[in-house]
Amino acid sequence: MVDIRLQRMAKVLVHYSLGIKEGQRLTIWTEPLATPLIQEVVREVVRAGGHPELMVSLPGVREIILREGSNEQLTSVSPIQSLVNQDYDALLQILSSENTKSRNGIDPARLALAQKANQGLFQTQMRRTAEGSFNWSLAMFPTNAYAQDADMPLEEFEEFVYRACFLNDEDPVARWQALFVEQERRINWLQGKEQVHVVGPDTDLTLSIKGRKFLNDAGKRNFPGGEFFTSPVENSANGIIRFSFPASYNGRSVEDVRLRFENGVVVEATATHGQDYLEKMLNMDEGARRLGEFAFGNNRNIDRCTKNILFDEKMGGTIHMAVGAGFSEAGGKNESGVHWDMVCDLRQGSEIRVDGELFCKNGEFIL
Repeated sequence: MVDIRLQRMAKVLVHYSLGIKEGQRLTIWTEPLATPLIQEVVREVVRAGGHPELMVSLPGVREIILREGSNEQLTSVSPIQSLVNQDYDALLQILSSENTKSRNGIDPARLALAQKANQGLFQTQMRRTAEGSFNWSLAMFPTNAYAQDADMPLEEFEEFVYRACFLNDEDPVARWQALFVEQERRINWLQGKEQVHVVGPDTDLTLSIKGRKFLNDAGKRNFPGGEFFTSPVENSANGIIRFSFPASYNGRSVEDVRLRFENGVVVEATATHGQDYLEKMLNMDEGARRLGEFAFGNNRNIDRCTKNILFDEKMGGTIHMAVGAGFSEAGGKNESGVHWDMVCDLRQGSEIRVDGELFCKNGEFIL
């Protein structure tokens, strides 16, 4: 029998997160291990009158191109992905890797080259999202690989994932809607504010949110959701910040990242592991050294680091920032082939002030 939590996940993703309507086309992009969830998603799309299409990636195939391909092959953009981003109504990406370390031996410069080539795909997706003509969501089917990264047995990790997504509830959508209301209250308070000052362990950073809009993710763009975020003013970040959680991007992990900003630009970057990769990504283009996102994590069912950004960035008591591309929906203007989220744990010895007023202390919201 199918796990009822998978059935609930499919229903939430199709009807709440993506809002599939009759006649709409949805692409599901995933790997074979997610088959139990794929089947339930397809069933819900069909019931909604939509048209599901599959893009199933086989393990190890992309890595062959990344290791052995010419520059022309590395920078070739998939016409299928282009078609989806330009013409389809929705995209669901389901993370279901059987090996999260498959790209660890690949030259970071080659990864950066391939990533930069897909910048146009990302920009199209963000533009259509801002216009309201394209819905997308990112979810996970728990696998042994993700469980091992999180230092959990598979069954324990499955329970962690389903709990983080509110799927143990008979009505998960009601929980997501309640979280949306809670986060919207905080967003309304932040509206019109200008200066944010973050102080914590090895962190003392200021940035401006003047004229920018905070967006509310309560299980629609990401599943699980549980964050509210914006794109800070591009030349405003000054100071230092330490991202204590491992920061994974495009299949590579970097640990204990410390960044120093001057007038919005990363002028110094260090990591205890993955220094070369960090530098390659920051040097990809001009926008890669500026912030594209500043966000508050607010999912209290996520209480430990899993080494997967889909969950770690939503952890209650944390903030996260992304170097690279900003969100036009939020007023962001930074353009880059990179959007790399990094998490800063502020649950101890920290405070965040907004226009001088205490907004968050030791990971708890004050207002």
